[in-house]
Amino acid sequence: MTDRHRREFSVVICVYTEDRWEDILAAVSSVRHQSLPALETLLVVDHNRPLLERLGEEFKEYAADGEVRVLANAGPRGLSAGRNTGIAAARGEFVAFLDDDAVAERDWLRYFASGYDNPRVMAVGGRTMPAWSSGRRPAWFPEEFDWVVGCTYRGLPPGRVRVRNVLGGNASFRRTAFDAAGGFATGIGRDGDKRPLGCEETELCIRLARAVPDAVLLIDDRAVIHHRVPPTREHFAYFRTRTYAEGLSKALVSRSVGAGKGLESERRYTTRVLPAGVVRGVRDAALGRPGGAGRAGAIGRAGAIVAGVAVATCGYLLGTLRARRGGAVFEVAPIAAGGEPGGDGSGGDPSGGELSPGQQPGGSPSDTEEGEAA
Repeated sequence: MTDRHRREFSVVICVYTEDRWEDILAAVSSVRHQSLPALETLLVVDHNRPLLERLGEEFKEYAADGEVRVLANAGPRGLSAGRNTGIAAARGEFVAFLDDDAVAERDWLRYFASGYDNPRVMAVGGRTMPAWSSGRRPAWFPEEFDWVVGCTYRGLPPGRVRVRNVLGGNASFRRTAFDAAGGFATGIGRDGDKRPLGCEETELCIRLARAVPDAVLLIDDRAVIHHRVPPTREHFAYFRTRTYAEGLSKALVSRSVGAGKGLESERRYTTRVLPAGVVRGVRDAALGRPGGAGRAGAIGRAGAIVAGVAVATCGYLLGTLRARRGGAVFEVAPIAAGGEPGGDGSGGDPSGGELSPGQQPGGSPSDTEEGEAA
């Protein structure tokens, strides 16, 4: 068995705006103070020259030994290409990803490392807790929809469990996973503050499972990060926009990998987890149980679940129609082995060719499966 304490992690943090300056510094600090030290922290700047220069100056004392490196996104604008830039530059055996507005608990990397005792394990994710800017969860906001704000949602099984896909803002992979399956698909993930699309990690993990049929992917809920939720995301308008965007994204993924794999976890979520949430909200309102602003909060949570499903379904149907008409494409970028990509933040496309929704991604063929303990 490999000594987990010798496992070397490259931690990739993708950044795009100076508005999150304090958040970025906090994220880097949380990595630098891990009980299992990271080999390096890679800050990948998404086409923002002033931020690139400011971060370079901020961390120049750590650049000499490579503890913190600041890189420009060498691909097209967006989170997926930024992650691919970090992967290509990573020197560690394992690559971990942390959101730029999150902080990791001290043993975050240590729990990731323990998951790789099994050589079949290709990815380990963790638990992401919301840090509400207002100081508390909005009374109407259901825990079943915490994925809307990038966090672990009610319905995921506890402990260390086998999953279909990890969640991208709190995840790690063996570096060899990207050699086998390629990088994150561009054209499907987030692009700054534009419509909050997602599912790039879902598509990658499904592709990885096809490329490495005996691969195991885990979530360990002891690997905890705290994700800041800004005030704008505590309102129903963002909830509606994000659920609609999730439907669009799921349609694109399903069109590519097939609805069987693309929606297998979502079927359990929508037929078991969400109905239970609605019943819980109605029951709490009837019995006057706490959990928000009294009965109004409980009814609001039940209503938000119903609305979220309806809006996501609309997005999925429209996304499916667009995909069938050829209006949606994304690209899978091959990852260069052991080298740092070039780029000055001005762009360039390192992808290996366009992928239409009907094609299989890559060269080879959060969501959880039923809670299978690992």
